[in-house]
Amino acid sequence: MNTPASVILIDNDQDLLRATRQTLELAGFDVAAFLSPVEALRAVTSDFGGVVVSDIRMPDIDGLEVFRRVNAMDADLPVILVTGHGDIAMAVAAIKDGAYDFITKPFATDRLSQSVHRAVEKRRLVMENRKLRLAADDAQAGLPLIGQTPAIERLRRTLRQIADTDVDVLVTGETGSGKEVVASLLHTLSRRAKGNFVALNCGTLPESVIESELFGHESGAFTGAQKKRVGRIEHSSGGTLFLDEIESMPASTQVRMLRVLEMREVTPLGTNEVRPVDLRVVAASKINLGDPAQRGEFREDLFYRLNVVTLTIPPLRERRADVPLLFAHFVERAATKFHIEPRVMTPDVVRYLQQHDWPGNVRELAHFAERFVLGLEELEDAKSEAEQSAFSLPERLERLEADIIRDTLSRFDGDVRQTIEALKIPRKTFYDKLQRHGIVRKDFAASDEA
Repeated sequence: MNTPASVILIDNDQDLLRATRQTLELAGFDVAAFLSPVEALRAVTSDFGGVVVSDIRMPDIDGLEVFRRVNAMDADLPVILVTGHGDIAMAVAAIKDGAYDFITKPFATDRLSQSVHRAVEKRRLVMENRKLRLAADDAQAGLPLIGQTPAIERLRRTLRQIADTDVDVLVTGETGSGKEVVASLLHTLSRRAKGNFVALNCGTLPESVIESELFGHESGAFTGAQKKRVGRIEHSSGGTLFLDEIESMPASTQVRMLRVLEMREVTPLGTNEVRPVDLRVVAASKINLGDPAQRGEFREDLFYRLNVVTLTIPPLRERRADVPLLFAHFVERAATKFHIEPRVMTPDVVRYLQQHDWPGNVRELAHFAERFVLGLEELEDAKSEAEQSAFSLPERLERLEADIIRDTLSRFDGDVRQTIEALKIPRKTFYDKLQRHGIVRKDFAASDEA
């Protein structure tokens, strides 16, 4: 263990208390020993990160009452009961009520040490999960774009700066990275929040439908147009129009959309009437529209008209330190959705979160969290092993080395000196490995300072 674990030990027999304390300290634990259960209970709080070990037979307050009081305070705090042969039935009943373990006197020293070690590990996972949930709640309280990496913090600052400016915005990012979340935040944080937030995915509608959806139509404008329809553009007047997958918009629609952006007016199909609109447009693309090779048939003038401000959402693989935080948030959300208790992350799941590249980004992570809450994460663990087996031994070692470096950087908030000391490698070797693995140190920094 890197840091000694805390154990609150209770026994009214001073000799046994001293002997048990010595046993646990030799096993590497930090022990607070109490002859009085009352005094021991004063030291137990819901944020206590260790384990309670208590004898059962004690005057005034016995070990079972200690367990009941601790359990009422925090049902996830492990309590190990030490019993005589005559107390086994009571101890078994306590186990059914939630006690972590019971150990019968006389016991081998390693029996107690092993039980405490397992209980401490369980408590550590519980406390880490709680910390992640609190951090996710804190991050969401100010702005629901969860993450603590510098890239996400900069994105949140930029959103606050431009939200109320009415400037049109182009949001770029891979599929599932959260582009609609950013667009929705721009709307919510602006003076337009009382208006409509109208979203349209340009990639899901055929050309024959998209113009009617955007611009609206009059009755009889075309076959099947039996009544007047207000288009998405007009409906978003006073609010925000979000156009997802803008790169998929048909060429003819792009021409009409360019006029809307320039003149802030719309002409529905089947009429010559021009109607003014007061809207802000947020467009999103999963490709780089600034690159002519990727832009293809997308109009260059429309790109420059949309590209007043560009916000780029980094993929999850470039902000791995945010994955546990996001996962904790999605686990809470899934538990609420399915009306079940959130599960504690196992070491296998933590390993998977760290190793997986998340090509589906935040959307993939959210779906994985739902499967985890439903108890189906073993499928993902097996998948991770299958993915690993596809690589040669040198490739696996390379991936492991990269993961260790990322984990260490994250642990020390990107501090180079502390990271190098922990890894026990020369500074030049460290920077060579960063370059080889494509790791950006600033992504793990607590601030923008180098």
